[in-house]
Amino acid sequence: MKIFFKIILGIVAVLSLYFLLKPKPVEKIIIDKNYSDYKIYTKKAFEYCKKKNLNESYFFLVDLSVHSGKKRFYVCDFTKEKITDRYMVSHGCGSMFLLFWSKDCTKENAEISNEINSRCSSVGKYIIGKKGVSRWGIKVNYQLQGLDKTNSNAIKRSIVLHSWNAISDNEVFPDGVPEGWGCPAVSNQSMKEIIKKIDESPKRTMLWIIK
Repeated sequence: MKIFFKIILGIVAVLSLYFLLKPKPVEKIIIDKNYSDYKIYTKKAFEYCKKKNLNESYFFLVDLSVHSGKKRFYVCDFTKEKITDRYMVSHGCGSMFLLFWSKDCTKENAEISNEINSRCSSVGKYIIGKKGVSRWGIKVNYQLQGLDKTNSNAIKRSIVLHSWNAISDNEVFPDGVPEGWGCPAVSNQSMKEIIKKIDESPKRTMLWIIK
């Protein structure tokens, strides 16, 4: 019996030492990106906007390679050459939508697709189109017209820019924002600010989603 207790005490001692010396996981640090990090995109965006007679003051850039718990919807000012505003934005939950909708399961790696019924986000350039009535958030949306092969089904998929009560104004990292069915959704307060920018522009504004 004494030998048994010594064995138990030995196991406990070894396990205690293991957990004491076990290295703690390093918290992932994500550095916020700046205008200069997107030089390739901002240059191409300005040239495209000028050629197509779109808003030449700024464009919206959504970087889905960034963790969804961070602000990754950027207002890129061509003149100031800086990101003037940043917002939280959701992406599509993808093929496992019955399980993943409104969760944050793909917060670190958004699934991308242009297929109808994919419930994924689509990368590419969009023109922000007509203003409409939404069932979500503050009840306002904007139709998104896909301009590339990678987002050519945007209108057929009813992809719009809208707000969603579930989206936070502030960063929630290391958690992610709830995932929808492929539309870029922002917080209600963010949408109010974005509406003002879009409606005050004499020309249509471009939105570019990348990953």
